[in-house]
Amino acid sequence: KLFVKTYCQSTPNPVASVQETHPKSSKNMSSGRYKLMKLLMHGPRINKNKPSIREAAKKTKWNIVRGDKVQVIGKHPENGKQGIVAKVLHDLDRVIVEGVNIGPFQVKGDPDRGRKGEIVLKERTIHYSKVSLIDPVSGLPTRVHKKYLDDGSKVRVAKKSGAIIPRPAILTQRKKPISSIVTESDTLDDDAWEITYSPDQSSTWHTDGVSRRTAEALAAKSGIGNTTVNEASSSS
Repeated sequence: KLFVKTYCQSTPNPVASVQETHPKSSKNMSSGRYKLMKLLMHGPRINKNKPSIREAAKKTKWNIVRGDKVQVIGKHPENGKQGIVAKVLHDLDRVIVEGVNIGPFQVKGDPDRGRKGEIVLKERTIHYSKVSLIDPVSGLPTRVHKKYLDDGSKVRVAKKSGAIIPRPAILTQRKKPISSIVTESDTLDDDAWEITYSPDQSSTWHTDGVSRRTAEALAAKSGIGNTTVNEASSSS
């Protein structure tokens, strides 16, 4: 990138210069020079959004959440398998189900740490339309609709049996546990519970730019006499 920037700044017309020096054919051209020519002629490559990603950006309602039990449906190699949703990828309109749609992934090695490259097996994503919630009564995939209970809470109801599908308990847990390590930036318990203000004591904090009317209202509310306010205002 630095070489391309320097070359473009030093050459008045870099595209014409490259076209004159190198024809369209890349037979007598190294791979580096050929990539540079394409970059100068066509500009940087722009990754356009796929139609599926554009459709995912339009969605506002998600019936399947992390921790739900789902079954793979439709024309999919894993059709009929059930599992727990490990993650919902809203931006891609896909989900990851534990133990379903497992495939190989290449893990790059790190010579500095002495780690070799290897192939591992883990769950691949599945499109959101290829999974369905499980009816808690029949154990079969079902469609759902939303319903409000008497207490005002919104629940998911299975269309087949009419049973309520509760939200998973894992959603109430923190993904990242609270750190128990105390650092210098943390406030100590004694400092947090220390009483630093008392409404019975007069205060002159309003002299730092607060108007007289605001100071009088706060003083009247806290029980401070007008004498203190007048003295504080005159001193400012």
